[in-house]
Amino acid sequence: MKFVLTILFTSTLFVGLAQSTDKEKLTATVKEFHQALVQKNTISINQQTDKALSYGHSNGWVETKEDMIKDLETGYISYQEIKEDSVTITMNGDMANVRFLGEYKATLKGAAASNFRLRVLEVWVKKSKRWVLFARQGVKIQ
Repeated sequence: MKFVLTILFTSTLFVGLAQSTDKEKLTATVKEFHQALVQKNTISINQQTDKALSYGHSNGWVETKEDMIKDLETGYISYQEIKEDSVTITMNGDMANVRFLGEYKATLKGAAASNFRLRVLEVWVKKSKRWVLFARQGVKIQ
């Protein structure tokens, strides 16, 4: 009985530690991705996003991965700043949803920069020990 309890405790502890490490890695990846958007680092963005990416904006506009990279390269959209607050991560195996309040400063079509306060949901998938963004949706906070 003592042996069984030790095994259960040890495996529960190991799963908890592994999940904690995944959360830490994902938290860092989320921040790196947002900085890549600001820096227009399309090489990093390409590596951090799934080929089936659906990137939804608060105005209803949805970009594919190809669209997002092209729009950053051409300057159609430009992010000057992205800040995350109140980040929560819910893990489910090799999938996770990341929710946060976002402060975005962005320019669209060369217009003056605008500030947006958004509630954001990002869905991340773990592939080959690396987290990639599968879907994102932002909603304006009234």
